[in-house]
Amino acid sequence: MNTALIFAGGTGIRMNAKAKPKQFLELHGKPVILYTIEHFEAHPEIDNIVVVCLKNWIKELKHLLHRYEIEKVSQIIPGGNTGHESIYNGLKVMENVCKPEDIVLIHDGVRPLINGDLISANIAKVKECGNAITVSPVSESIVSIKEESLGTIDFIPPRDEMYKAKAPQSFRYGFIWPLYQKAKSDSKLTIDSAHLCSIYGEKMYTVDSAPNNIKITTSTDYYIFRALYEVMENQQILGV
Repeated sequence: MNTALIFAGGTGIRMNAKAKPKQFLELHGKPVILYTIEHFEAHPEIDNIVVVCLKNWIKELKHLLHRYEIEKVSQIIPGGNTGHESIYNGLKVMENVCKPEDIVLIHDGVRPLINGDLISANIAKVKECGNAITVSPVSESIVSIKEESLGTIDFIPPRDEMYKAKAPQSFRYGFIWPLYQKAKSDSKLTIDSAHLCSIYGEKMYTVDSAPNNIKITTSTDYYIFRALYEVMENQQILGV
């Protein structure tokens, strides 16, 4: 079984959206999280979807899933205080339904421009290598500045070796769930699942990201998403 674990438990502090959390901001009347979910709903290799959501917005999400005829979402559960805790919560509720060899694609609810090819590539890489981390090359130099260096640059790694970790980040359930359990017992919080694997020295394999696979974190990101979506929509309708 292949399950998409979509975590959307954040409040979006950097978005400065006072009325709604970022995952429920709308484009053409549809919330961002629905754009994300629909890609997994439509993919023939995805059997199940689990969504981790803000507790106070679960009722609204259930209404939206019914309205947009989403059928693969089996569970909606409350998120934690961090992304790490939200993923932990999602993996925990899957204990009784997932076998160790089942594949879990962990994805941000606010990455709505994922596509079917990237989902397929993640599944194929997990089947081949055991895990898959979606990445894209950086386009600018990365600098390392240590706190004790008082703002001076400590190190500049070669740009051609630097990549951004994105999502999905995909694993066999029997591999990733024990790591999150270990992190909990060790009181470790991580940025994402790739960071977790790195902490425990696990080997990771990569998949090239789709070109517009952005994460909506700030208001600027939302406007970029809107512009990119409208360009893609015009290409489909007008063939431009």
